[in-house]
Amino acid sequence: MTNESTSTTVSVPARMEIGRLAPEIYRAMVALNRTISESGLEDSLQALVKIRASQINGCAFCIDMHTLDARAAGETEQRIYALPAWAETPFFTARERAALALTEAITLISATRVPDDVYAEAAQEFDEQELARLIWAITAINAWNRIAISTRMVAGKYHPAG
Repeated sequence: MTNESTSTTVSVPARMEIGRLAPEIYRAMVALNRTISESGLEDSLQALVKIRASQINGCAFCIDMHTLDARAAGETEQRIYALPAWAETPFFTARERAALALTEAITLISATRVPDDVYAEAAQEFDEQELARLIWAITAINAWNRIAISTRMVAGKYHPAG
């Protein structure tokens, strides 16, 4: 008895090239992203937030992009793989755990309404300015997820800079 594994690549075509069709808005989103990335929040923290929100939203394009970027920046495979179960692992700092909890609450806002205890935990780990920047970062990746999913941006073609 043989066990043959077949691998088939499924092509899911993009619905539109939103950046080409609305370039001024796309440029504004890219500028927002750049501002957030330069805001002073740790790059590794921003990567974790982007990956976790994208996992929750099921955004293949963003999961692909941000895991590749995280690896290129030195993030470990162990931590990337553990993100869906971050609360049950010892791999994340208190600051990262607070950011991930807030990421989940904001991403699932219609269900969670961002509970006071989650917000309070984040407020203990981040000063007010950092917390404001974190909320912007979470909001921006959720917007990107919605853009990528609704337009069916194609995963697997992204390559990290550098």
